[in-house]
Amino acid sequence: MIQAVIYRKQGKWTGYEVSGHAGYREAGEDIYCAAVSILTFNTANAIEALTEDMVESSDANGRLICQFPNGLSEKGKVLVDAMVLGLEQIEESSGKKYLKVKIQEV
Repeated sequence: MIQAVIYRKQGKWTGYEVSGHAGYREAGEDIYCAAVSILTFNTANAIEALTEDMVESSDANGRLICQFPNGLSEKGKVLVDAMVLGLEQIEESSGKKYLKVKIQEV
């Protein structure tokens, strides 16, 4: 199962962490892993490309960690909101079998 934890402090997004594998199909054929990867990587890339916000990210050993050390602008917030919406829709459509999304206050 993929675990996605989105962090917020006082109602503002501070980062997210994604790890694990869906196990729906073999590597390279797993639509849940692909969908989650596209959403999470694209969000980090979009924030860097479309805003002035700072993004610190690392991707190693099947784990993506993305942090916003200086907070997010309104554009950055909307991009993360869209990612969270997409992840929650994937979680629901899979019956919570392949993806678990958690919003964690820090």
